[in-house]
Amino acid sequence: MRVLHTSDWQIGKTFRFADDDTLRVLQDERLEAIGRVARAARTHGACAVLVAGDIYDVEIPSDRTLRQPMERMRQFPQVQWHLIPGNHDPHTPEGPWARLRDIGVPDNVTLHLENQRSPLVPGSEEGWVLPAVLRHRHMMGDPTTAMDDMPTPEGALRLGLAHGSVTGFGSDDTANLIAPDRARRAGLGYLALGDWHGYRAIDARTTYSGTPEPDGFDRGGDGGGHAVLVSFDGPQALPVREMIPVGRFRWHRARATLTTGSEVEALEAHLRGLDPEDLSRVLLWLEADGALGLDDFALWDERIVRGLGSAFRLLRIGSAPTVTSAPADIERLSGAVRGAAERLRERASGDEHAAAALARLFALAGGRA
Repeated sequence: MRVLHTSDWQIGKTFRFADDDTLRVLQDERLEAIGRVARAARTHGACAVLVAGDIYDVEIPSDRTLRQPMERMRQFPQVQWHLIPGNHDPHTPEGPWARLRDIGVPDNVTLHLENQRSPLVPGSEEGWVLPAVLRHRHMMGDPTTAMDDMPTPEGALRLGLAHGSVTGFGSDDTANLIAPDRARRAGLGYLALGDWHGYRAIDARTTYSGTPEPDGFDRGGDGGGHAVLVSFDGPQALPVREMIPVGRFRWHRARATLTTGSEVEALEAHLRGLDPEDLSRVLLWLEADGALGLDDFALWDERIVRGLGSAFRLLRIGSAPTVTSAPADIERLSGAVRGAAERLRERASGDEHAAAALARLFALAGGRA
């Protein structure tokens, strides 16, 4: 038997640093990831998909946002989907799950709104889903405790589905805190967890899948973009886990110290190598320091700020090198252009916008050697 484990879709997520066009693309891609998860399940022969919470990013999504993931799952009727609430979308009286229950969901989607077992596949007793339902954003105590006493037929595969922290990822280390040995205590073949946005194996039977579409610069090497294919040879056998790529975008951080034009060119070559096939999939947060002369700063502005800023999905520059200029540089200009350059030079040492304007003015006026 095989299942696919995913979590933390966070449909409707807002990326405050992104412009409107980029925000729209990032939000749409979180929906597109559902289709990639479904096709992965179908390709690898998974009988069901376990979604371990945070399907939505907020407790009160708009009606369209509420319905969108349901319609995406409806398009794959051969895939069984099992969903639980998370800390972003807990099951409250006015929350998304109550609204979905009233609206109705596709036949191939199971909403787990009580701590009660449910067959993994309708009509089969071979596998059972044991959910932990969050009714508040922060619940005191272990939400998975009830799994210990959920009965299942003898010899059946027991699959836990929960959302919370095993190692205290959040600032509130007492909320939604799951016992690290819950799989052993409850006799689970596998415990599918959500909350952490990167892949993390807690033990041989307990795993965080991570978000299917990466969503942050600070996630490190396990920053999401995968679902977990889990294969079972029997209810007591250890599961075999395989990370299946389903994400589109690549999030990176980079740092550089720049003092020469050749270093700017080397940085450009390195950054273009982040995704040689499609730079539009890259979101980059760049921190640069150092000092560049006018010619080299103009090269930075042309190759990095404007060039890669147009190639990448998003280029976020946290810091930039300073610009240095000598009186001889300004003397290469004349007339009103020279006067403007002199005024910008006076401000450039403490104003990155003035520095960029000076470099552009210098390049446009033909001042570059």
